[in-house]
Amino acid sequence: MTETEVRRLLVETGAILEGHFLLTSGLHSGLYVEKFQVLQWPEHTARLCAALAERFKGDGVQVVVGPVTGGVLLAHEIGKNLGTRAIFTERENGRMTLRRGFAVEPGEKVLVVEDIVTTGGSVREVLEVVRGRGGDVAGVALLVDRSGGQASFGVRTEALLTLEVPAYRPESCPLCAQGAPMTKRGRTGK
Repeated sequence: MTETEVRRLLVETGAILEGHFLLTSGLHSGLYVEKFQVLQWPEHTARLCAALAERFKGDGVQVVVGPVTGGVLLAHEIGKNLGTRAIFTERENGRMTLRRGFAVEPGEKVLVVEDIVTTGGSVREVLEVVRGRGGDVAGVALLVDRSGGQASFGVRTEALLTLEVPAYRPESCPLCAQGAPMTKRGRTGK
C-alpha cells in the first residue's frame, strides 16, 4: 500500500480527525488518528497489516510484539502474515511487561509493532522489555508515525503513513491560546 492509499483509507473510515486534542502523551494537537475507526473493520486491518508484514518478510522474524491495546490487533495480524507467534505487553504497576505466560527467548528475532506513534514512548518501553529478555530486535513496524520521522528507536523502522503533525506542550499550545475547545481521545477519554 502506498502512503496515499493508507491516508485515503484512514480518512474514509473517519480515523483522521481535526480539532484540538489531548494526546495520551499529554501533548496537544490539531490532528488525531483514531485508529479504532479503521481497525474495527477486519478487512482493513488485514490489508494494512499485510502491507507492514511484507516489509519484514525474509528478515527471520520469530515473534511479533505489540503493546496493549491497538498493538495486540496489529501483532496478531502481522504475526499471521509472517507465520510467527504474536504476543503483547501491558502495564503492571505502571511498567510495561510481558504477562500471561508470554516470553521472548534470548536471541529470538522480534518485530515490535505499534499503531500510532507521537513521541515513541510506548515503543521504547516495549523495546526495553524485549531487550531485557535477550530478544534480538529485527525492527519496528508502525501503522502511523505522527512524529514526521522524528521518533527514533535505533533500529529499522517502517511506517505505513508518516505525518508531520505538530504536537504542543499545554503551556505553548496555540489552540489553547485561541480558546479552541479540547477533546480528549484514546485512554484519556472520549
